[in-house]
Amino acid sequence: MRGDEAIRDETDRLVAQVLASTEDRWSEIFRENGQTYQPATLVFYDRRGSSGCGAADSAMGPFYCPSDRKIYLDTTFFDQLRSELGAAGDFAQAYVIAHEVGHHIQTITGISDRVRREQQSVGRSEGNELQVRMELQADCYAGVWANRAEAATDLLEPGDIEEGLTAAAAIGDDTLQQQSQGYVVPESFTHGTSEQRQRWLRRGLESGDMAACDTFGAREL
Repeated sequence: MRGDEAIRDETDRLVAQVLASTEDRWSEIFRENGQTYQPATLVFYDRRGSSGCGAADSAMGPFYCPSDRKIYLDTTFFDQLRSELGAAGDFAQAYVIAHEVGHHIQTITGISDRVRREQQSVGRSEGNELQVRMELQADCYAGVWANRAEAATDLLEPGDIEEGLTAAAAIGDDTLQQQSQGYVVPESFTHGTSEQRQRWLRRGLESGDMAACDTFGAREL
């Protein structure tokens, strides 16, 4: 077997393990609230594919489609995360997957629909701000999962939290814009700054509580 195939198989196994862990932990959280969790489906694709939300392309990175409630993942993104963005490690990859599961949580709890309705009634800048709050909440939910998984299965190894925080910083809007165009345009942000993404991921990690992830009620992000 070629080296890259072995790496891809290892990545696929990690993704499957993380997704299974999110199902266990979110099922647990939903049961505590008298509800039943309906898991998302994971779809792997190779550079180009299609989804219930339209085309899937590796340039888009991992994404969640609320129309079919599936997570779409071109695992070459993890190569980019490691080699181009400097965010290596298993937990960096786990954070990315758990973030997309966070969007699934927003869909099945009605948050996504509410935000989309609000976005339709405001301008682009205000709509972008709402999207930032959506993304930061998904970061926080990723932290909630990791907290609960650590408590249940000793998930975290030394350095894992740092890997996750490094990944969160690497994909902050300000960092990506500075790298790509040499300047930042805050009103165009759709995911939050590196500092904000780290802050909300850490909040979920430290609390293990969905209620701590109310980005929409927060005065400051």
